[in-house]
Amino acid sequence: MIILDSLLVGGIRFVLDKLAAAVDQEMNDEGRLREELVANQMRLELGEIPEEEFARRERDLLARIRELRERQRGEAAAPVGGGRYTVEGVETTFEEGEEGASSSERGGR
Repeated sequence: MIILDSLLVGGIRFVLDKLAAAVDQEMNDEGRLREELVANQMRLELGEIPEEEFARRERDLLARIRELRERQRGEAAAPVGGGRYTVEGVETTFEEGEEGASSSERGGR
C-alpha cells in the first residue's frame, strides 16, 4: 500500500512539474507576447475592444516583454562558476614592423 501511494504521489508530482515547466515556457515566450500585441491591435481596429482596454493590455504586454528581456540580459551577464573566470589559453599575433617584436615572439606561424 505504501509503495502504491508513493508511486501515485511521484506520478502526480512528475505531471505537475511538466505542466509548470510548460506554463513557464509559454509565459516567457517573447514571440507569443508579440503575437498577443498584434492580435490586440487587430481587435482594436475591428472595434472589438475599446481604446482604454487596448492601452491597458498593451501596457501589460510591453511590461512583460521588458521584464523578460531584462531577466535574459541578467542571465547572460551572470558569470558561470560563481563569478570566477579561468583563462585557458591566449593566442597573440604580431605584425611585422611592430617595435620590440622579434621572430620568436611572433610564434613562427
